[in-house]
Amino acid sequence: MSEAFRLIGTPRFGGILVVSDHASNRVPDDIDLGIAPELLGQHIAVDIGVAEVGAAMAQRAGVAAFQGNVSRLVCDFNRDEHVPTVVPIASDGHAIPGNAIDHAGHEARLARFYRPYHDALADLLDRMPQALILSLHSFTPHLASSDVPRPWQVGVLYNEDDRAARIAIPLLQAEGLVVGDQQPYSGKLLNATMNRHAEAEGRPYLGIEVRQDQIADPAGQTRWAELLARIANVVAVEIEA
Repeated sequence: MSEAFRLIGTPRFGGILVVSDHASNRVPDDIDLGIAPELLGQHIAVDIGVAEVGAAMAQRAGVAAFQGNVSRLVCDFNRDEHVPTVVPIASDGHAIPGNAIDHAGHEARLARFYRPYHDALADLLDRMPQALILSLHSFTPHLASSDVPRPWQVGVLYNEDDRAARIAIPLLQAEGLVVGDQQPYSGKLLNATMNRHAEAEGRPYLGIEVRQDQIADPAGQTRWAELLARIANVVAVEIEA
């Protein structure tokens, strides 16, 4: 484990790597975001449930989990390096005054967190090629600006490479789930980590977004860890076939 990331389980050649950019709400002691502490328990700071689901999946042979180790408010790993939102000054209507930093401060965040995270992930995938990368995120049951519920229990996201998505969507639907194909938002817009480490390298990947209420407690986390591990194994085998 490093300041930027943690690795759970032992990656194996031809295995499955669960990648969660937003698995932590940790803020280092020397960084003051200037926000109310309770915000660190909300979606603007962390993808609720994904750390636990990824860790549970990594208890299975052939599965490991690579997780971000700081809050997305400190550094958002699922953004391109050159965009301002990699160190957000606002999120979901909340100002982040501690991120109103100069160029040198911005560069320091990238050097301390962003580059070590992505360098380590690239190195792992080069050394230990995987049959499938599972990109795991979670989404809110409704937008902060709306009371309209999002009906999808899980979404499947992708950019140009939809090989894994086309296999996974009917498998998830067969579990009785309401599945969003490029919902609640499109992987063509929010896919930076997978664009870099999977699509750019021709590596198969499956982008999964689980609705937070599905994985907010241990029972849900256990259920989804089992379900996703099972489906990811089927996807990995069928892609290779």
